[in-house]
Amino acid sequence: MPELPEVEAVRKSLVELVVGKTIKYVTIGWPKIVKKPLEIEQFQDALRGQTILDVSRRGKFLILLSDDYALVSHLRMEGNYSVRHENDPEEKHTHIVFHFVDGTELRYRDVRKFGTMHLFTKGTEHTELPLAKLGPEPFAEEFTQLYFKEKLMKTDRMIKAVLLDQTIVTGLGNIYVDEALFRSNIHPERRAKSLTDQEIKLLREQAGATLVESIEAGGSSVNTYMNSHGEIGTYQERLLVYGKKGEGCKVCGIPLEKIRVAGRGTHFCPNCQKK
Repeated sequence: MPELPEVEAVRKSLVELVVGKTIKYVTIGWPKIVKKPLEIEQFQDALRGQTILDVSRRGKFLILLSDDYALVSHLRMEGNYSVRHENDPEEKHTHIVFHFVDGTELRYRDVRKFGTMHLFTKGTEHTELPLAKLGPEPFAEEFTQLYFKEKLMKTDRMIKAVLLDQTIVTGLGNIYVDEALFRSNIHPERRAKSLTDQEIKLLREQAGATLVESIEAGGSSVNTYMNSHGEIGTYQERLLVYGKKGEGCKVCGIPLEKIRVAGRGTHFCPNCQKK
């Protein structure tokens, strides 16, 4: 699933590709992707004639801002956007197409059809689900030491499960949680409330730093991810533990292990991250 750095890379590419374009009409091949409004015709009618003014992001959600509306889009497992000319052949699994007046198209392709789109009157998107309950991003001013500690001390869940909880901190997913925990020398099965002040401080810093570094590298292309230019990220070349089961730890040389934590495959070093 694309995480915050990958979604940020998509956002940047969409800003270059679609800002300033006016929607002529929208075709929808798989209506279940559109969650709001429930009537597909309302979605299509609302966007007809709208000009895309900006593309922003909240956690793992893209927000396409037009004259009057905010389209909140989650890519889930394999959703992706591309811009093509209207005469270009349409790829299989293309489910929603935004046709622009200049003859180009913004195409949403999703092999698994897990992606979602919610359309809101602009200015209300952050007060309703799915954005309303999201926690702060790891590098946001609101993600303070005090805030983080209060959240951790209130739960007996394993720290990995807490970091994956988007209502506590948004934008972290499986890849970057594993990386941040390794960089903080914290075992993924540690109980959140057992962390010391120093560990909480280090984890908070490493969570933000890991995401910033990945954003600068265009994200991690470990599966099918690419931005809307069709470019892949390069941060996977710098991953320390994720996807490296059996390889020697870059710090101590001990083989890295993989277990399941909170239902997710989890990579860690049994020596550097003692339980």
